[in-house]
Parts: sequence; C-alpha cells; structure tokens
Amino acid sequence: MNKGKALRAGDTIGLVATSSPATEEVLQKSIAALESYGFKVKVSGACRETYGGYLAGTPQQRAFELNAMFADDEVDGIMCMRGGYGAPQILGMLDYDLIAQNPKLFIGYSDITALHTAIGQQSGLATLHGPMATSDIAHQLNSWTEQYLLRAMTRPEPLGPIINPPGEEMVCLVEGEAAGHVVGGNLALVAALMGTPYQVDTRGKLLFLEDIDEEPYRIDRMLTQLALGGLFADCAGIIIGTWTDCEPKKRDGFTVWDVFQNIVVPYQKPTIWNAQIGHGTTNMALPFGVEARLDATGCQLVIEESVTV
Repeated sequence: MNKGKALRAGDTIGLVATSSPATEEVLQKSIAALESYGFKVKVSGACRETYGGYLAGTPQQRAFELNAMFADDEVDGIMCMRGGYGAPQILGMLDYDLIAQNPKLFIGYSDITALHTAIGQQSGLATLHGPMATSDIAHQLNSWTEQYLLRAMTRPEPLGPIINPPGEEMVCLVEGEAAGHVVGGNLALVAALMGTPYQVDTRGKLLFLEDIDEEPYRIDRMLTQLALGGLFADCAGIIIGTWTDCEPKKRDGFTVWDVFQNIVVPYQKPTIWNAQIGHGTTNMALPFGVEARLDATGCQLVIEESVTV
C-alpha cells in the first residue's frame, strides 16, 4: 500500500468538504482546535459553500478541491470537514493516479467510507477512519479518542491493540482468529457501493461496520444486501463498531444485536462486537489498508502495520 507521511508540528492539514456543509462558526472552532495541536490549516473553498441545502459545493467543485489538496506540495495531510452526504457523487471525478503519486494521510469516517474504499482500491493508499474537523474536533474530543487520533496521525508506527475505554467491553460473537487489511466503514455507505465499480472488496480482509440513526429493520436490509453480494462469505473476519441511536421503535422488535446474530453469525467468521469506533462518544482511529490481526476469542484487535511512514 501507498502511505502518507506521519504529521509533525508545523505541518499543514488540508481541510476538504467532500459531503455536507457546516457553519462558519463551527469551521472556525475546528481550525482553532487543529492549530492547538500544532498544525497549520489550509481550507478548501467548498468548506464555506452550501449547494442544494445539503451539499458543500457542487460535486465538480468538491472533487476538484480534493484532487488539488493531494497535488498541493504545501499540504502534508488531508482531513475531511464532516460527513453527511455527498462523497459517492465525486468518486468518478477523482484522479486516482494523481492520488497514488502524491500519497498523503487521509482522515474521515461516516460518508467518507465511500472515499476510503475508492481511494484504497483505486490508488492503493492506506487511509485513516477517524474523527473529522467540524463534526468532532470542533466540539473537543474525549481523551480516549484524541489519544488514538494523534497517535495514528503523528507516529510512524503500528497502533498496536485497539483497546476500548473502561466500561465498554468488546464481546466475542464468533470465536476464532483472522488477519488481513481492514476495510469497510459506515454500513449505509458500504451498502450504497454494492454493484458499483467501488464495491468494497472483502476477500481475505477484516470487514469493519458501524452506523447511526438506523432502525434494526433497515440494518437487516443492508446486511442482507451485503450477504447476498458475498461480502461476508469472502471476508476473513468481522469487526462490529458502535450503533448509535439504532434502537427498535417497537418494544418487542429485533435489536441490532439480534439482526447480527441472524445474518452475520451464521457465516462463522471470527467476529467481535462493540469496538468503540464510529458515531459514539468515543471514536478510536482505525487504519484502513494495513495489516491487522483479530483474535475474536480473546476480544482483541491489533493493528500490526503503521498507516504512515
């Protein structure tokens, strides 16, 4: 895999808007927070745009600016402003050869799942599933989340064990061990990519999934789509993250736990539940595209390769 360099104090982070818009007030808070970590910040134009009410600029503008950040010699790493919706619109407009020739640490999650997948598969770039500027960093990360993010961004060494904060235990759903690159991300985006040139390739890999604001029946539908597409049959193991505000509306309805038991457990792939990665209060950074080892029996996930050089 290609890798961007580990960031140091004084390096410049390019802030890009690939999906939904944010307010100027929150944008300024996020810039100040990144500067407090010792970084300079270069802001793309779409970070201050709104298009159609739910997009930060046109697809063409957002794609052009992301390409430009990778090409810009002054930019050392790239962080997405926020998720929301819009990243899939720009997949066909990105210059994957340019990205491959200018590897940089790329950070985001949620809607950014589409970009992690496309960039990883088309450009061979290892990326970082982690907190973003206006949706997370502007509102002050908790210490556990901040620790994992800054370690992944600034140290050219493997993250090692991904350990939940106290009071949040990982649970084994299916025993066993597996190893491979971590892929996946937000379930809704993984499902949206099915049948496209950017469908997530899970062959021999560890599939990570998380989501927010989805009722169990919708999670059932998306997991069933992944199952029919062969993603669970092909993967080596499964990492299940957080499911924020995904409770059933009916008192006697299936829970998210039930849905995974019904659809995913029968594949008998080593599987852990409740890794604190996703839209929860804690969102530990998770490198994509580098070697990791999953000991589901021991409820341990170990990142064995650095996401940066």
